[in-house]
Amino acid sequence: MSEKNKEQALICVPGQVLCAASEFVVASEGTYEKLGYVHATLAGIVRMKKREKNTYISVVSFGGGATVPVIGDIVTARITGVQHRLAKCRILCIGKTALNRGFRGIIRKEDVRATEVDRVEMHKCFRPGDIILARVLHQIELNVFHLSTADNELGVVVAISPSSRANSGAETIPMVPVCWTEVQCPVTLIKEPRKVAKVVPEKGQSLSKTLALF
Repeated sequence: MSEKNKEQALICVPGQVLCAASEFVVASEGTYEKLGYVHATLAGIVRMKKREKNTYISVVSFGGGATVPVIGDIVTARITGVQHRLAKCRILCIGKTALNRGFRGIIRKEDVRATEVDRVEMHKCFRPGDIILARVLHQIELNVFHLSTADNELGVVVAISPSSRANSGAETIPMVPVCWTEVQCPVTLIKEPRKVAKVVPEKGQSLSKTLALF
C-alpha cells in the first residue's frame, strides 16, 4: 500500500486466528500457519503489509519487538530427546541473539540430511545434550518449530561425552569431531556417530563454556 499501503492494526492474543491462509497471505514475525489459517504467537498488535500481490501478517508485542524464529532463520538448539522418527530440542538462540523465552523444535528423520534420507538413524545423528545449528522450516504450533539440519553447515556443533550425559553433576566434556559422521571423547577416546556440522569451532572447549549460559 505505499501510501495506500498503511498498516492496519488490531489487538490479538496468543493462538488467535488472524485470517485464512492462501498463496498470497504470508505468515511473518509473531505468527504461524496451521490448518489453513494464520495464528498469533503472542499478544500484541496485528500488522498487515501489502507488497505487490502478497499480504504479510505479523504481530508486534506490546512490550516492543519480541524475538521469534521465522522461516529461514538459523537457530542454535539443545537436543532434549531422540526418537525413532524425530528429535526434539529447545531453541537457545536465533543467529547471535540469545532467547529468554522457551521455543521448542522438532527435527524429522527426512530433514536431518539432504542425501540417503531413507538410511538416516536418528540415534546416530543426535544425542540428548548435543548443541546443534538448524534452519527454521515453518512453525508447527504455538512456540513449536519444524527445523532442518540438511545443509552441510548445519548439525551438531557440540556433542556431549557419554560420561557427562550419564552424570548430570559432572563437568561437561565436549567431544571432538573426527569426521563429518563421528565424534570422539578426548578423555575416554570413546567414539560416537553424529550428523556433524561443517562449521565446527577449532576448540570445543571454548564453546563448552558457553553451555553454562543456557
